[in-house]
Amino acid sequence: MQNQTKFKVMDGVLHGAQQLPSPNFNQRPAQTQIRLVVIHNISLPPSQFGGGYIQQFFQNQLDWNAHPYFQTIQGMQVSAHLLILRTGEVLQFVNFHDRAWHAGRSSYLGVSECNDYSIGIELEGSDDLPFESVQYQVLAQVVSVLQRAYPQIQQHIAGHSDIAPQRKTDPGMHFHWADFRELLHQENHRN
Repeated sequence: MQNQTKFKVMDGVLHGAQQLPSPNFNQRPAQTQIRLVVIHNISLPPSQFGGGYIQQFFQNQLDWNAHPYFQTIQGMQVSAHLLILRTGEVLQFVNFHDRAWHAGRSSYLGVSECNDYSIGIELEGSDDLPFESVQYQVLAQVVSVLQRAYPQIQQHIAGHSDIAPQRKTDPGMHFHWADFRELLHQENHRN
């Protein structure tokens, strides 16, 4: 189980995560402080897991003809800083110092364009299915490490649906916020 894995942030890289660079990023605005974590879910095709399609999508390598659904997202260029697979494995696509393209039109506490100042974490999952317990455990470990590396984050953790409520529903009703926050609390008091 990945519960014993220790993550560490150095120079915007999460050590302990597999590095799969995405071309879908740009620089954050000058003097921007990271102060928010945004939790998402993603599955490609919807509600199907495995197959490496998310990784291919974030790296602009997805074969649009591999599944009929892919044609509905053809040409989209998106990314997240991190993806936590259903196995608990963590993949990093964008350095934390850079702006990943995960939130789109968004606002948090009255400040628009969340991509500018947030870290986007995708969970392999969907709105209509429960997440794996190992995903909660690893998410708590990762967010705890991020809170230490970027102290302005602290309690500033939101779902995509919180920052773009007219457009997005993820991480969805099957994401158990109370369980995640309890694991995060335990993780923060362990370190």
